[in-house]
Amino acid sequence: MPKVVVVYLSTSGNTKAMADAIVDGANSRNADAKAVNFHEAKIEDIIAADAIAIGSSTFHYKMLPPMEKFIENLKKANVAGKVGAAFGSYGWSGEAPVMIAEKMRELGMNVIDPVLRIQYQPTEKDLDECKRLGKDIVSKVKKIAEKPTRAGSGSKLEDASVREVKMGEGGH
Repeated sequence: MPKVVVVYLSTSGNTKAMADAIVDGANSRNADAKAVNFHEAKIEDIIAADAIAIGSSTFHYKMLPPMEKFIENLKKANVAGKVGAAFGSYGWSGEAPVMIAEKMRELGMNVIDPVLRIQYQPTEKDLDECKRLGKDIVSKVKKIAEKPTRAGSGSKLEDASVREVKMGEGGH
């Protein structure tokens, strides 16, 4: 069962509502997902997670400074290769989710595009988009887990998993 941690920093409750909806979407796809305020996030949970979604509201054209520090500290958790997603609410400009995604990529994470940005308080339609992101996170984790790795890396790669695809057969 994929483990998903959704870490958020919310100033008015809007980004928290988004985080909760992302968790609902992920859990609907048989994941073990939970939302935590970044103050309560535990390094053990981050390390154990297959995917990490990070959300922050935008303040003065940036993500909130404590969230920026939190992301810098993710280097210690060796998050390279994990699935990542960025989200957040905003009033005027909405740069925080884009900045979060950039930092996640710098850490070697497989970030889902596009980032999810919602202006002001999320509507029911917006929350449905958040749920869809949760489902997409789980789908991406499962897809990565199904990918065969290179032979010789200790994996059980079967000959049947590598086959020639001719033009017109594989959706080219």
